[in-house]
Amino acid sequence: MEPNKATSTIRRVAVFGASGNFGTPITAALSQDGCFDVTIITRVKSRSTFLPGLAVIRTAYTVEDLTKALEGQDAVVCAVAPSGVEHQVAMVDAAEAAGVKRFIVNDFGWGLRTQTHGLPEFRETIKRCNVGWDYAAKRAEANPSFTWTGITTGKPIDWALRKFPAMGFDVVKGTATIYDAGDEVFTGTMLEGIGQSVVGVLRHPDETANRFVKARSINTCQNELLQAFQKVTGRQWPVTHSTTEVMKMEGGARYKAGAGGWTLYIAVAQLLDPGKARNVVAPSREESDADLLGIVEETPESIAERVLKMRLN
Repeated sequence: MEPNKATSTIRRVAVFGASGNFGTPITAALSQDGCFDVTIITRVKSRSTFLPGLAVIRTAYTVEDLTKALEGQDAVVCAVAPSGVEHQVAMVDAAEAAGVKRFIVNDFGWGLRTQTHGLPEFRETIKRCNVGWDYAAKRAEANPSFTWTGITTGKPIDWALRKFPAMGFDVVKGTATIYDAGDEVFTGTMLEGIGQSVVGVLRHPDETANRFVKARSINTCQNELLQAFQKVTGRQWPVTHSTTEVMKMEGGARYKAGAGGWTLYIAVAQLLDPGKARNVVAPSREESDADLLGIVEETPESIAERVLKMRLN
């Protein structure tokens, strides 16, 4: 793909969290695009492995050290895990001090910015993320040479369906669990679409400056996905039924008890809660930024095919 005129202003891109669930496809998309020189920023003691041939800088996560690491970079992508979100303020300060033009804040796979009516268990996560988001906006307002973008995605649908049978589909066993009526619509964004969304932002820096863009691959529901899995595999899948209230109760109890595993229960409940549209990033493709970002529109069948072929590490 040939670079557009605006791409010439953003070429050198640093990525935080490059080995994570979302950082991996983002780094791959940037590397494969051919318009960007990618540098990975990671902790000194990190044991993560990265795509071969990419520059890797290992550094302490202090503003001073990060500023040195980011010198010469045009853009920064923050794709750290939730446990690292609190470092975004230091990253923003370092990026601005180093003369970085664009800072992409972390909303990958969460869609938290659109969750104005999300379940209470996620409020603390949203609060922690808002600190970095709001700080980036504040610095951009004070310094016109520094800009930011947030990329709000739907659930990483291919990865989540393959990895978590609690999402409603055990693709290894070929069975399904349908919650409530199975017709609650939600937004999904493929891992490939998440990577492409970053490429799209950096290829269109003017159109995406200082705002959240909406990245979606599809709006779908469990019933559509079940039909797609059955069509692709050529057989009926055994189906059991449950409710999102059951998931809320189990997740809420684990949350209050301080036990692990509550996140998945609450995530599924929030995704599929009947009549709430808690995870609809954009009601239609036209109301999203998918065309601007170059994200392919998927069908339930294309997703089913991809998920059945996926191999997870």
